[in-house]
Amino acid sequence: MAVSPRPLRELLRVPAGGGLDLGRLDPASTPAGPPDKAAGRAATAAMAQPLASLQERLYAASTAGDRRRVLLVLQGMDTSGKGGTVKHVIGLFNPSGCRIQAFKAPTPEERKHPFLWRVKKALPLPGEIGIFDRSHYEDVLVARVRELVPRSRIAQRYAQINRFEESLADDGVTLVKVFLHISYEEQRERLLERLDNPDKHWKFSSADIDDRTLWPAYQEAYELAMERCSTGAAPWFVVPADRKWYRDWAVSRLLLEHLEDIAPRYPAGDFDVGECRARLLAT
Repeated sequence: MAVSPRPLRELLRVPAGGGLDLGRLDPASTPAGPPDKAAGRAATAAMAQPLASLQERLYAASTAGDRRRVLLVLQGMDTSGKGGTVKHVIGLFNPSGCRIQAFKAPTPEERKHPFLWRVKKALPLPGEIGIFDRSHYEDVLVARVRELVPRSRIAQRYAQINRFEESLADDGVTLVKVFLHISYEEQRERLLERLDNPDKHWKFSSADIDDRTLWPAYQEAYELAMERCSTGAAPWFVVPADRKWYRDWAVSRLLLEHLEDIAPRYPAGDFDVGECRARLLAT
């Protein structure tokens, strides 16, 4: 594996304040990653044990009042691999400690409430790892591209999102926000695969073709959202996603780095070990 002197989160982090140009970032690149697909798959599998151990400690700590938890936010164009990431990366964890939420178009009930209302209901509990397949960012992405609300309201939402995410960080939530960056050409190939395989027709929508005509607008919307909402409390990371094996490795690595920073510990027992052991042996 290629070893970088810098953590992956520093290499992939979106700097705050502007200057992000997705067109200059190669979606097929593999920053600091393993040399090839086989090595990448092996390196991802090797992270299973340390990730599972850290997850167990995080959950155990919550039983003693530790409020810390992790929220992985996945965003990206259609076919960028959000579902695949959930399958291959979150599969490394104990599912009982994960809370997964896929956000679709708002329901009539959800439209009656502020846009963050449904997000707050889906947040992970202390000790859990939450995963958002799409998220509150849809309300500054689709809403902007499709002109569903005035631009002035979009600007207000950036500020609302920043305040919301800062409050989450203050309450013990570690946010890992990942944009899965695929190329226009790779998306076409993945859509063709779905069309050519009847078993994948359920994944296909003719609207996906319509959205391709809006590709530049979506890229601009993502750039703006990440520039405005990549903060110290909740940075954004751009993961090149044309190579699925690198995508899985990079997201796993980002989660591992953040969990290692949390460094959860098993809580101490509130009982006399020797006395309990003696009683147990006497039974």
